[in-house]
Amino acid sequence: MNKGVLAGLGAYLLWGLFPIYWKWLQTVPALQILGHRMVWSLLFVAGLLALQRDREWLREVLQQRKTLLVYTLAAVLLSGNWFIYIWAVNAGYIVETSLGYFINPLVNVLLGVIFLKEKLRRAQAGAAVLAGAGVLYLTFDYGRLPWIALALAFSFATYGLLKKTAPLNATRSFSLETMVMFLPAVTYLAFQEVNGSGAFGHQGWLVTLLLVLAGPVTSIPLILFGIAARRIPLSMIGFLQYLAPTLQFLIGVFIFHESFPSSRLLGFSLIWAALLIYSLDSVLKGRKKVIPVGEIGD
Repeated sequence: MNKGVLAGLGAYLLWGLFPIYWKWLQTVPALQILGHRMVWSLLFVAGLLALQRDREWLREVLQQRKTLLVYTLAAVLLSGNWFIYIWAVNAGYIVETSLGYFINPLVNVLLGVIFLKEKLRRAQAGAAVLAGAGVLYLTFDYGRLPWIALALAFSFATYGLLKKTAPLNATRSFSLETMVMFLPAVTYLAFQEVNGSGAFGHQGWLVTLLLVLAGPVTSIPLILFGIAARRIPLSMIGFLQYLAPTLQFLIGVFIFHESFPSSRLLGFSLIWAALLIYSLDSVLKGRKKVIPVGEIGD
């Protein structure tokens, strides 16, 4: 097994195990976890770039307004995606978050058609209709629109759409995005400390350590993904990407015992069938899929 496949497996396995990590921080408000994730991710990636002596690109990017705007919007979308994911995991909606990342590739196709004028093949159209039927069925079964899943899918797909036209590689772009959110994150965390609501240093050494490690835990899968993307075909990455939501689904049902009645299985099955059709069509046609360069729920 080559290094690219191992790197891809490592990235998606780590992303799949994210619910367990965020559950360990369940006593910390989701917005504080998000703030620490942004701050420590920037410090970790900045350290890597410093070791690589990779700094000259930043001066050029800071002079490009359009590029800065793209990455600012990407940072806002990524922050929103992360916040919804962390909150949902700790509120007991892990299964629904997994649904969001199962739907995500099909939302990529939809946005490609709308914004990039890509043509929809018959199999892709059939997969989209099937997934839509699954979401509609789950809406009736839940008694509400599965807004967590849809918010995660559309925010991450839109993030991927922006990154499709962005010029920087994964590590540089991620450092710039966290740089954009660094000041708001630090300001919010400082305010929480001043008013006595901060968790850092006040909920025991384990919680404090986990908040600090949120930086490398977030960044390492991204780096592994970057290695995989350069070494293996996108079609293989397309298959590997389903490993993360599958693990999240299993963790939600079998480890945290979230409710998953048999009636809900039909809706998920329609979406899984849609993904199977979509994936097989992509492989057979040898067409590249839109694979966002970024991290899950992230």
